[in-house]
Amino acid sequence: MFMRIARAGTAGSKTQIKVTRTEPLRARRPAVLTAVSNPVLPFNQILIGDCIERLERLPAACVDLVFADPPYNLQLEGTLSRPDQSLVDGVDDAWDKFSSFGDYDAFTRAWLAAIRRVMKPDATIFVIGSYHNIFRVGTILQDLGFWILNDIVWHKANPMPNFRGRRFTNAHETMIWAARSADTKAYTFNYEALKAGNEDCQMRSDWFLPICTGAERLKNDKGAKVHPTQKPEALLARILLSASNVGDVVLDPFFGSGTTGAVAKRLGRSFIGLERDAAYAKAAKARIAAVEPLPEGAVAIAPSKRTQPRVAFAEVVEAGLIAAGDILVDEKKRYRAMVRADGTVSLFDNGSSAAIVGSIHKIGALAQGLPACNGWTFWHTENGGKLAPLDNLRNAFRATMQAAE
Repeated sequence: MFMRIARAGTAGSKTQIKVTRTEPLRARRPAVLTAVSNPVLPFNQILIGDCIERLERLPAACVDLVFADPPYNLQLEGTLSRPDQSLVDGVDDAWDKFSSFGDYDAFTRAWLAAIRRVMKPDATIFVIGSYHNIFRVGTILQDLGFWILNDIVWHKANPMPNFRGRRFTNAHETMIWAARSADTKAYTFNYEALKAGNEDCQMRSDWFLPICTGAERLKNDKGAKVHPTQKPEALLARILLSASNVGDVVLDPFFGSGTTGAVAKRLGRSFIGLERDAAYAKAAKARIAAVEPLPEGAVAIAPSKRTQPRVAFAEVVEAGLIAAGDILVDEKKRYRAMVRADGTVSLFDNGSSAAIVGSIHKIGALAQGLPACNGWTFWHTENGGKLAPLDNLRNAFRATMQAAE
């Protein structure tokens, strides 16, 4: 009696499972823009002046991440008072006023175009705004060739009330996270670190954080706010931890009170701040000078699985970490597969002698009737009644690779 063997994914198999391999992001770097080698950059400095003029002086492709908190063009008319007739300290500064939507759009297009030039090919940008401006900003981002990755809602834990009772309380702001272009594939996103810090749940796009208050709020000698739209450090910390690494260069073209610089220094990043108001820049400089960087062990991102060297299951077999003929099972022992000498596995069909052969991924997907499967985590070895995922063997093989280097 001959064993009937059908190779998964071939013409001889009734069921074809198509599994796309996810390559390490760094291996798919698009060659769309070459970064300047050893550019002379004003690391950890605040450059005073018009942001567009200052951006034009920077080398092309020199920053890893951008956080932009541009004027919102709030279009405020008159003063706003509380029920007790006390005045609300709103944003009525000249820098937030534009004569028309057309003027605001022209300004937005100009600074975003200048930003795009200085971004590295794999850099990303966060732009924050309110309903007054964020939709216009989003359109211009797309017009200029940026590729939107997410819109993130900053849900404010303690928003300012709506004193007139004519609208919903404005309890959130929106951030657009975008890559430099649709070709940007190797952008930084510390997915695994974020998930681990979020109780092993994926980080969501709605962030519940308080507005800037208390000791964090910069005040002048008279007790008034130094800057009306100072952002909380928790917001910037999450952005930098999400989309940058230690040593990266973070650019903030509307530096204001220096939150980006303070957080960057604390987390081991370099910053470049652009600010046209000398008083804001002075306050930001003093604030940043008082910041103590965290120790390296507290800020270094753990290596991502995507950046680790690729390991084929055949290499694990060849290294003797698992033997041909060993039986693999899923975590609930519903399915069984045998390891073959060539690094494929054969799926036992209802306990009979018939088997279908393929990779650990294809066979895992076929067993479950799914289009894809991570065979490293689906299949387990059993030793002394205890199950362990194949991923443990892959990690052991990677350890031997590192030891041999």
